[in-house]
Amino acid sequence: MLAIIHTTAKDKKEAKYIANFLLKKKIVACIQMSKIKSLYVWESKIQNDKEILITIKTRAKHYPKIKKYIKCVHSYDTPEIFMYKANKVSKKYMKWICNNT
Repeated sequence: MLAIIHTTAKDKKEAKYIANFLLKKKIVACIQMSKIKSLYVWESKIQNDKEILITIKTRAKHYPKIKKYIKCVHSYDTPEIFMYKANKVSKKYMKWICNNT
């Protein structure tokens, strides 16, 4: 099953490091990065930060490893890491995902 995992990074340098780290482990097939503006509560204060959203495409079975690796290399104390399962994916795309993870 296709999994889409989201995490964020403080900047482009950290996002690229996380992306390259995961791609070299051959447990992700594709990573997309986008600049975002995040508003959130941290230590009882509203934060307003620029971040990089990292969208990871892989097989669902790799989520535990990916989560572990992100936690190991991430600069945040509590990084955002969550997974969506895609229940409708073209056969050709899923084959590509499987061949590359």
